[in-house]
Formats: sequence, structure tokens, C-alpha cells
Amino acid sequence: MKILIVEDDKVLSETIKQIIQDDYEVHQEYDGISGLFSAKLKIYDLIILDLMLPEMSGYDVLAELRKEKIITPVLILTARDDVHDKVKGLNFGADDYLVKPFESEELLARISAIIRRVKGNYIKNSLDFKDLKMNLDSRTVKIKDEEVSLQGKQFEMLEYLISYKNTIITKEQIFDKIWGFDSETTTNVVEVYASGLRKILKKYDYDKYLKTIRGVGYMIAD
Repeated sequence: MKILIVEDDKVLSETIKQIIQDDYEVHQEYDGISGLFSAKLKIYDLIILDLMLPEMSGYDVLAELRKEKIITPVLILTARDDVHDKVKGLNFGADDYLVKPFESEELLARISAIIRRVKGNYIKNSLDFKDLKMNLDSRTVKIKDEEVSLQGKQFEMLEYLISYKNTIITKEQIFDKIWGFDSETTTNVVEVYASGLRKILKKYDYDKYLKTIRGVGYMIAD
């Protein structure tokens, strides 16, 4: 599988390449215009895209790709704690974001999760975890063929966590993904919905799989 890295910091770009090259074929670009040209070739399975690029910003690259109906998944790189960049990138059509600096294990996990969703589970429009099955078209959930009643954002939270199962998702990431557009809502809403989701899953003895990582976030794991 091929991955395109668009990052103007050549040291960081090379570091990313070293992390992923054992599993993926890698191509590198160092400015927005060159990155957009390569991305338009439609030969990559994923694009790792920095937001602050010379010649053309990562935002503009992403917007142009989505405008031209190029749906190659994009993992954006953004500065630490810059919520505006995260939300804007997601709203422009990014599939996920990674905050600099990052650990190699997290980079590999997020790449794997995105590709798994796009190439695997999302092709059949469903997600599975043990006996729990999510139908993304009908937005229904079943555990051992028994239907589970979830509200809209509870469904979206569970979908997000299962998409990245066995990976810690921070409270801020969940907030940015699901509520980021609502400036009147605070990140505390994530805890409220997680608590509600856990109560629903408890009825089916599945609450034990929804892990709370105190002070960090949540994960779905065995």
C-alpha cells in the first residue's frame, strides 16, 4: 500500500518515513502544490498532510481534493493543542488528525485504523466488535441479534471508538470529531455521553469493554 507524506519539515518527514516504511510504500512532497499534484494521481491509499505548508496550505490542498471528489483518506498533522486547526481540518474533509509531537505507535495505529475503515469495514457499511454489530447505513446497533437503542451522538461516539478499537481516543479528539462545530458546548459533554453509553452497554455486559483512561480519554478494548 502507498502513502503520501506532505510535510515541509524534512527531518520530520524523514522520521515519519522511517516509522512507516516497513509496512507501506512511501512518497514524500515538501510543499502544498507538489503535494496536491501527487495526490491528484489517485494512487495513494492514504495522505499524511501537514497544515502549515509553503506554496499552498494543507487546508487548501484538502479542500481542492474534496472539491474534485478525490476521497483518498487524509490524516492531518497539526500543532499541539490547536483546537481550531483540528476542527477546521476535520470540517474540510480530513479523516483524522494527529497532534505534533506524536509517538510512532500512535501514528501507526491511526494509519491502520483509517485504512481498515476505508478498505474494509466501511466497504460493507458496518463495524463489528465481538457480537456487537453496527450498521452504518441504517444507524442501528445489535448485540447477539438484540437491537440496542442509541441516540444520535451516542451512536457516533461508539462508531468512533470501535473504528479505533484498542487505541486510546482523547476526550478532546472525541469532542472535535462529534461536537467541534458547536462553540457553545464544552468537552464535558463527552463525559456525559460516555456515561450514558456505558449504562446502555451494561445491559448487555458490554460496558466492560468501554475503558476510561483517567485524565486522557476512552477506548474500546478486550
